[in-house]
Amino acid sequence: METVIAAALPAIGWAVHGGFLVRRLATARRDPLTGLHTRAGWTTRAEHLLNHNPSALVLLIDLDDFKAINDTHGHAAGDTVLSVTARRLNDWCGRHGIAARLGGDEFAAIVTDPGRTPGIRALRVALDRAVDHNGHGLPVSASVGICHRSRLPLPTLTDALSAADSAMYAAKGHGRRNTR
Repeated sequence: METVIAAALPAIGWAVHGGFLVRRLATARRDPLTGLHTRAGWTTRAEHLLNHNPSALVLLIDLDDFKAINDTHGHAAGDTVLSVTARRLNDWCGRHGIAARLGGDEFAAIVTDPGRTPGIRALRVALDRAVDHNGHGLPVSASVGICHRSRLPLPTLTDALSAADSAMYAAKGHGRRNTR
């Protein structure tokens, strides 16, 4: 009996250690504030989805004048805006895509079948709704850049993100609260 226990102890130790590492890796791939994937956690999955879904749509979202929210209402208000934006984007993607917080006030998403989402107009409406913080409605708007996989000469995530980024900055150039 003692031999069995002695033999099992290293296996139990490795199992506990393995479980700990899996949890740490999952935590590293999720943004602690929003719960969305981080850039590292999102990229691998997004590349896979882009390669296997001819109708995939890649989006980049940047909150307009986010610094003003932090400067005027404080970082807690900014954190609330980021969390609510993340939830709205994640809800919009539903089961047909994944969303990420790339950093700061920049978000990304990929949807495998855009026809199964509520549509870009619905995303615009959701992202441009005021966010409640301590009983005050904070005005929020976002610029959105989109790239359809079918419009890429080669369907790589790097090219899709570059095209969505260009579209997002073109939207910002035409005033806030735009989509390109």
